[in-house]
Amino acid sequence: MNPHPHITHAPRRHVTVIGGGVTGLTAAWALQQAGLAYSLIEQTSRWGGKICTELVDTGAGDPFVVEAGPDSFIAQKPWATQLARAIGLGDQLLGTNDERRRTYVLIKGRLVPLPDGLMLIVPTRFMPFALSPLISLPGKLRMAVEAFMPAKKDDGDESLADFVRRRLGSEALDKLAEPLMSGIYNTDPYDQSLLATFPRFRALEQKHGSLTRGMLAARRAPHPAHGHGDGPSSLFISFKGGMRMLADRLVELLDGDLRLNTGVEQIERLDDGRYRLHLSGGSTLETDVVLLTTPAPVVAKLLADLAPEAAAIAADIQYVSTGTLSLGYRAEDLAGVPEGFGVVIPRSEGRKINAVTLSSTKFDHRAPAGYALVRTFFGGARSPASVDLDDDALTAVVRDELRDIYGITAEPLFTRIYRWKQATPQYGVGHLDQIARLEAALPPHLFVTGSAFRGVGVPDCVHQAQQTVEQIVAAMTEAT
Repeated sequence: MNPHPHITHAPRRHVTVIGGGVTGLTAAWALQQAGLAYSLIEQTSRWGGKICTELVDTGAGDPFVVEAGPDSFIAQKPWATQLARAIGLGDQLLGTNDERRRTYVLIKGRLVPLPDGLMLIVPTRFMPFALSPLISLPGKLRMAVEAFMPAKKDDGDESLADFVRRRLGSEALDKLAEPLMSGIYNTDPYDQSLLATFPRFRALEQKHGSLTRGMLAARRAPHPAHGHGDGPSSLFISFKGGMRMLADRLVELLDGDLRLNTGVEQIERLDDGRYRLHLSGGSTLETDVVLLTTPAPVVAKLLADLAPEAAAIAADIQYVSTGTLSLGYRAEDLAGVPEGFGVVIPRSEGRKINAVTLSSTKFDHRAPAGYALVRTFFGGARSPASVDLDDDALTAVVRDELRDIYGITAEPLFTRIYRWKQATPQYGVGHLDQIARLEAALPPHLFVTGSAFRGVGVPDCVHQAQQTVEQIVAAMTEAT
């Protein structure tokens, strides 16, 4: 008979993963593949974290597939695609409708298409860029001299804004980099770390002396299909049934100790080097290794007594609030909307939303036949006040913006609002050095990984989880 009924004595060589988002789920799967016993603990009532898909049935046939979090992942970072195939979702991968690909930038209230041949923010085709009204003639001339600008001599970090102004000029920053690249991270480009968010730019500058020459070389180089096999080869990939398919399949395959609605209140290090987790409800769990995949404020709270230096660094990572409002329409209600994937909006436009995605144009299987799904983005560093509006006021603001930008006046069939309060980490200049210091200050056999640390996208989170599990396996091998 167990003399301590509230204590779970996990087997030796046991790992406890705290946080059940995509990072935690991937880590649990990797631990399972490595033959290690594990517990996966999640404070909320569902798995997946920011991956959350809602199926909205309006009686129109197939349901609308509405994403609360990410709607896709970038294929050039192969880790999410590889994971999907490894867990049997290869036939569910869904590429974008590239024959309908066109992205607009809102400039003085007008929809201006991005010119063909633009790779990230660098033009690689002369005539489409030269004829585009997006950038003024002085701005184009400034961007054209980038090929002759000297490369940065040192490896130090800098802000995205400083980098783009240095290489391409202020107009490229305002009309391209800020809405396209800072928009991905919901951050201020003047604070955004280049090395933590777009290290490829520094690599191109150092290798080729110029972004333009580097992008032209990349364009000429032969590339394998992004999917690395059968399946979609577009830049962005999702799943036919929505992003939740990834989280659902991982949960389905996991055979470890999975606990929802379970919070961790304290982590205690024992005399033998193991850890005791004090859980909500008064129970405890003893384990050999702890892996934290939670947001940085939770990491800071749990490490406050155990590793105060690491906790202080984690507490210094800033977060912003973001949200989306999705609207369902009949296709005829969008008859006058220019075909394309959507519009990005520079901060200088002073709008109350940051971008619009025409989800049912970008991906198949997002709306029933004859219907359309529109997704708007708000909050972050550019429109923080929008997050705090109540539902009615926010819906009114978004509909006003859609009316002004796209001419959409019809009443939507439904709306879905998702707010992520203080849930998006900000990678400031020097972020990677900050994370290296945090990791160096951790006690043995305690690890942190996830969106707060070395990449916010789904592929980044998958890759971090896999790399961290490799470190755990190596550490446990050394300990035996």
